[in-house]
Amino acid sequence: MKKILVTFLVVFQSIRRGWLSLRGIKEEDVHNQRIVSGKAWEEFCDNLKAAGAALVFPGAPQDPIQQAEGVRYLSRLTRAGLEAFVEYSDPKYPILRRMVHETIKMGADNPDNHYLNAQISGEFDYVITGKRNSIHYLGLFTQNGNYGTTGGLSPCGVLEDGELKVREDGTFEVVLSKKKTGENWLQIEETTSLLMVRQTYLDRENEMPAELSIKAIGADGYPGTITPKQVDEGLNTASMFIAGAPILFSKWANGFQKHTNKLPMFDPKVSNDAGGDANIIYYHSHWKLSKDQALVIEVMPPECDTWNFQLNNYWMESLDYRFFTICINSHSAHYNDDGSITVVVAHQNPGVSNWIETAGHFEGTMCWRWYRPKTTVPQELSTKVVSFYELKKKWHA
Repeated sequence: MKKILVTFLVVFQSIRRGWLSLRGIKEEDVHNQRIVSGKAWEEFCDNLKAAGAALVFPGAPQDPIQQAEGVRYLSRLTRAGLEAFVEYSDPKYPILRRMVHETIKMGADNPDNHYLNAQISGEFDYVITGKRNSIHYLGLFTQNGNYGTTGGLSPCGVLEDGELKVREDGTFEVVLSKKKTGENWLQIEETTSLLMVRQTYLDRENEMPAELSIKAIGADGYPGTITPKQVDEGLNTASMFIAGAPILFSKWANGFQKHTNKLPMFDPKVSNDAGGDANIIYYHSHWKLSKDQALVIEVMPPECDTWNFQLNNYWMESLDYRFFTICINSHSAHYNDDGSITVVVAHQNPGVSNWIETAGHFEGTMCWRWYRPKTTVPQELSTKVVSFYELKKKWHA
C-alpha cells in the first residue's frame, strides 16, 4: 500500500508539472505567489488546527492534566516539524541532529536511545564520516516517505554493528547510494527521505555516542539563499507531519486499551511501517493503575543482545526520564536467582530493585523490547495487577 501511495504521489506531481507547463506557468511562480499572498502560511496554520483532532480521538483521556500533556505534545511536534522540514530541510546540505530527545517525544521514543536524523533525498549520494566510540549499539537506517506525505516511514537500507567495518582507531566511512559501493554501504532509493541513526546505551553514565557527520557527494560550498519553494514545501510537509503523526499514534493508543495492563507482541509490519527497527520485537500496550495498585511483570529473557522496558504517557511520549526512573534495561536490572526478571510499576516505592515510577500518572502506554533475539520469544509477557500494600507486605515478609 505504501509503495502504491508513493507511486501515486510521484505520478501526481508529474501530471501537475505538465499541466502548469501547458498553461505557461512555472513551478517557482506558484510558490512565489503562495508565499507573497500569505496562502502558504494560512494553510500551515489551518493544518495546525487540524492536528487538534488527536486530542479528541476515540479513547483519548479528557481530564485537564492529560489534555495539557496532549497540547504540549502538539507544540513539541510543531517545533520538531519546523526544524526538520523548514530549518534543516535541504537534502543537498543535510545535518545530523536530534529530532527526538528529552523534550521532543513521539511514538514511544526510547530513553536508552540517542537518536539522530538527517533529511536526505534519492537525488543525491552521500558519505557519512564517523568515529565509533563506546556506546553499546550503533545502527544506520534509511527510510522512505514520511508521516506528512505517506503516513509512515517504510524501511529501505540498514547498516548495523557487526556489518559496519571500523578501523583500528575507531573511525569509519559509509556510502549512501542506490548502487552498492564500498565495504560500508547503506541503500537509498528514489523515494528515500530520511537517514535515521539509532544509538543505544546500556550504561548512559559511562558510554560515549558515536561522532557522525554527513555530506552529499559533490555538494561543495554552502547552501544558497532560501527560496519561496523551500519554505512553501517545508511548511506544507511540516504541517502534514504535525497533523499526521499524532493521529497515527492516537489510533495505536486507542487500540492498546483492548489489552490494558497486558503486554502482547506488537505486529512487526505495523511497527516497521512507522519507522521501527525490524530487528527488535516490540510489546506495546496501555496501562492504568489506581493509587493502591501495582503492575507486576515477570519474564525470563530469551537469548538476545539486550532488552528494555519503559512507561509512556497516553500520547506515547516517554515519561520524563531526566528526573524519574521510568525505564529499565538488561544492564540496570536486578535478576532473580533463576535468571528471570520481576519489574514492578507502582506510584510509590515498594522497596524492590526493579521499580518503575509512574511519575504522577495513573494511565498511559508502555513498551517492552527484545533487541535482536536469537531464540523464540513469547507472544505475550506475564503481567498481573496486585494490591500495592499486599505486594509490599509480601516482599518484605
